[in-house]
Amino acid sequence: MKALVTGATGFIGSAVARRLVAEQVELRVLTRRHSDRRNLVDLKVEIVEGDLTDEASLARACRGCDALFHVAADYRLWTPFPKHMYRTNVEGTRAILRAAAEAGIARVVYTSSVGTLGLPADGTPGDEDTPVTLADMIGHYKRSKFMAEEVVREFVREGLAVVTVNPSAPVGPRDIKPTPTGRTVLDAAAGRIPAYVQTGLNIVHVDDVATGHWLAFKHGRVGERYILGGTDMTLCEILGEIARLVGRKPPTLRLPHNLVLPMAYLSEASAWLTGRAPAATVEGVRLSKKMMFFSSAKAARELGYTARPAREALADAVFWFHENGYLGDFPAAKQRKMAV
Repeated sequence: MKALVTGATGFIGSAVARRLVAEQVELRVLTRRHSDRRNLVDLKVEIVEGDLTDEASLARACRGCDALFHVAADYRLWTPFPKHMYRTNVEGTRAILRAAAEAGIARVVYTSSVGTLGLPADGTPGDEDTPVTLADMIGHYKRSKFMAEEVVREFVREGLAVVTVNPSAPVGPRDIKPTPTGRTVLDAAAGRIPAYVQTGLNIVHVDDVATGHWLAFKHGRVGERYILGGTDMTLCEILGEIARLVGRKPPTLRLPHNLVLPMAYLSEASAWLTGRAPAATVEGVRLSKKMMFFSSAKAARELGYTARPAREALADAVFWFHENGYLGDFPAAKQRKMAV
């Protein structure tokens, strides 16, 4: 089998590429000309240069492939130019699926996000069937991914075999940017988060998400969505676990959302002036008002999906950041080196 992976230079995409190589899949990856390719250095892959906005390059990339794993996305909680995000996440998805259909690709796995899913009012974990509308989407990233799922459903109705996966909050190795979730882990490990708000995430190891992609390809039902999650944790619990890993004291100051929101507005205003990403975003604060807890029961039942404990995912993320120069030394890092 020959598969095309988009987004393979990124965090989830590189994990998916590694999983496919481990399954002895012949791999082609689509990368932009100036992409950071560190995540591909030790992988045996065919590289095709192109872009989701360049339909000719997508046709070349899809030609001769049996499968497509469309992982690429613009994942940011703040952007000065939202239209670029919609162009990549919505129209880029339309373009790559059209190219896949025209190339005769037999099966597609599309990487969405739990951000497109609903959350029950009673605080229980959401699932693939929790009611939700576009009006419920907070911020351009979630809106664009919700709209992209609508595009996927259009192609399914036209006969393209697409299975959608919805990862929760992946952490782990090779988060080179890092992603917004990875940035939180890194800042917590470095002691740059002195306080927290009452919120929660579903933490999952990126390699388990990659395995979930492979299982969805093999066993997923066309047109269905599958949450690829791990462990529900409050932000306080996440910060406490990271503090334990690096030998720091966890933050004990809890801030109300209404106090943090003005700080986010000021941070974004500064970002407009400096061109640097804001330390806090309005979208992020608004998202934090909800417990982003989700159930992977459907993926477990239909795909055979499982996930390791969140503490292992956080540990792998922290130590990868340390070993790759993102994070200063700390006692547990030396112990890990000795153990290895």
